Amino acid sequence: MDAVPLRERLIFALDVPSPESAKAWVERLDGLVGFFKVGFELFLAGGFPMVEWIQNRGAKVFLDLKLFDVPETVRRAMVQIAQRNVAFTTVHGNDAMLKAAVDAKGSVKILAVTALTSLDQGDLHDLGFQCSVEELVLSRAKRALALGCDGLISSGLEIPRLRRELGAGFLVVAPGIRPVANVDDQKRTVDARRAFASGADYIVVGRPIRDASDPQRLASDIQAQIEKGLQDRWASRSPEASGA
Repeated sequence: MDAVPLRERLIFALDVPSPESAKAWVERLDGLVGFFKVGFELFLAGGFPMVEWIQNRGAKVFLDLKLFDVPETVRRAMVQIAQRNVAFTTVHGNDAMLKAAVDAKGSVKILAVTALTSLDQGDLHDLGFQCSVEELVLSRAKRALALGCDGLISSGLEIPRLRRELGAGFLVVAPGIRPVANVDDQKRTVDARRAFASGADYIVVGRPIRDASDPQRLASDIQAQIEKGLQDRWASRSPEASGA
């Protein structure tokens, strides 16, 4: 993962209502960001033509649809996605759904959703889960990786334990990155440097950049934090750090 350029480690979330708005953001961040997330809202507005427009500009696409349906429907949806050359897509379901997606993924990297970063412990209790957020994430992660998923969507808060117990042989994409004071609905958040120091491979950032007075400057600052986080991680693995 060390060869991934900084402009791709920061995935900008195009959570906007129209293709026109999305294109304006891609153009505004041209040269700074080379990876964009297309979620439900934009996909319903622009579909695969929007995905292809981004790709034609030389950028990668993370298609974040969180597939959740009967396994055969998930498989058929994945067949469609696999034909579109997207880099990542998400599945948020049980073992049968995950396996159906994996079987049809082609070259697309399947990221299993562990627990949405808008949920905290109280929300999990409301949903009937009696375990901690961390235990739920670890349990889902183990199952997803055993089924052949390529990686996980996980809050930066859970990444240290995931890496400690499950190793380095899978991707971790961390949403809920808040480089400034958090005032929205994301509850389990960390900053970019901490996420990468803990073992993230990519982060997803949307609202903080969109709402910034100088979005390009903030994107550049986040990438500087990513670089520092990677340096922290590599330094922690050095012989001197381990006491060898």
